[in-house]
Amino acid sequence: MDTNYTVLARKYRSQDFQSLIGQDVLVKTLTTAIKTGRIAHAYIFTGIRGTGKTSTARILAKALNCLSSDGPTATPCGKCDNCRAIAAGQHIDVLEIDAASHTGVDNMREILDAAQYRPTNGRYKVYIIDEVHMLSTSAFNALLKTLEEPPAHVIFILATTEIRKVPVTILSRCQRFDLVRVPVETLKKHFAWIAEQEKVELSDAANELLARAADGSVRDGLSLLDQAIAQTGGHVDESAVMDMLKRADRGVVVDFMQTILSGNVSAALARADEIYTNGADLSMLLTDMMEWTHWATRMHPVLRANVGDSIPYTADQRERINEINKHVSLNTLSRLWQVMVASVGEMAAAANQKQCFDMLVIRLMHIADMPSVPEILKQNADTAHHAAPVASTPAPTPNTPQTIEIKSAAELADALSAAREMMLYSYFTKNIEVTGLSDHKISYFDRGNDSEFQQKLVLWLNTKTGAKWELNKIEESHQNKTVREQIRTEAESDPMVADAMSLFEGAEIVGISKQ
Repeated sequence: MDTNYTVLARKYRSQDFQSLIGQDVLVKTLTTAIKTGRIAHAYIFTGIRGTGKTSTARILAKALNCLSSDGPTATPCGKCDNCRAIAAGQHIDVLEIDAASHTGVDNMREILDAAQYRPTNGRYKVYIIDEVHMLSTSAFNALLKTLEEPPAHVIFILATTEIRKVPVTILSRCQRFDLVRVPVETLKKHFAWIAEQEKVELSDAANELLARAADGSVRDGLSLLDQAIAQTGGHVDESAVMDMLKRADRGVVVDFMQTILSGNVSAALARADEIYTNGADLSMLLTDMMEWTHWATRMHPVLRANVGDSIPYTADQRERINEINKHVSLNTLSRLWQVMVASVGEMAAAANQKQCFDMLVIRLMHIADMPSVPEILKQNADTAHHAAPVASTPAPTPNTPQTIEIKSAAELADALSAAREMMLYSYFTKNIEVTGLSDHKISYFDRGNDSEFQQKLVLWLNTKTGAKWELNKIEESHQNKTVREQIRTEAESDPMVADAMSLFEGAEIVGISKQ
């Protein structure tokens, strides 16, 4: 057994600017700066894990101290004593500091005291402070002055994944470089090259899955590739990677989303049970469903957004998504997305993920059936259009049964509440001062001055009572009380309520409900 095995992430770590993948802007800027002699005294590299922050810091340290030329070079040889020692983390003038374990001001003072002395073997003393955001406030303050005006032979290179936690006083003294997520296609080429070097069979589909699962991180992707090789013995295919990631095939996800949008709850829950039984990670499945919704939205004919070659679905799967989009509105896809995004936290916190996922499926199916806002507005407009004018509302036919009888404002409010006409009920009880109600005629003053209220109430009254109603809106208030104010007055005059109010100083009635 080979006891000296080196994991792929370390074995294929970038050793020069040419091998640093996915960071073209960074490479161009640093190499040009070195060639023109415009070397800053402090740099800060930020970005997600595994994009090359520490590797770039080491490469820059090599470039500054390589012995293959008389000065700094953009193409360090990697073979001289300095280059080899820096690559191994053993160079006496290149100090890598883990800020997570050297957070205190005393640690920083030791570093700054040593920085005053000239380098022993190199041209520059290079201090690489990893995860610099972990330093304490006192340590940052101790670093400030030296970072602004360090000795000519000292270069500071800071690295962090959480740039917002670094004080702006530190940031203003450094040249900042944001390392971007490495594109999927770049990762795929890199993984394919490594598989070739390792004599490993890596299918295109498996490579695609690994590159997307890496989420822009080279190290994460190489760790997954390492695991897949160990699991399969060197024959990495799509099924093995999906099993390792506990991920459902994209074809399965397309099927599942089509079932959800079909409205068949039983079929959707049965499909969820099948996917779960087959070993899929439900959190990963939710991520895949969100991915599907994102791409289905971008492919929707209403948007006609260019998806290019970045879409992760096969030609057959794209065709199926296009067919689904013919029967699904953009508004529905947007609502599905919102519900799924809100469910990510629920899934993470749920004690039983399967129960949480089943409820999510039911929620998705019901929200997909809801009409869109434009559809609701159109329905209201159609209703208003077909409603007859107030003065000429046709009387009901003799055969129309009178379902309810209304003789007062209070009875009208109760009828609206019983019919669950909550919008009309709320507006009527809050804003309408009824000055007269008899013989299917209502005189009133509208505090809210809603132009559509009269039409809506007349239509509802005609339908529910089977009689022809006339509503007369007056222009000036007679200072009558609304239904809500009448109920409040009655409550305040109740002896039991008055006794209860007197027990507590400053008490007031904030709400009244009928039992």
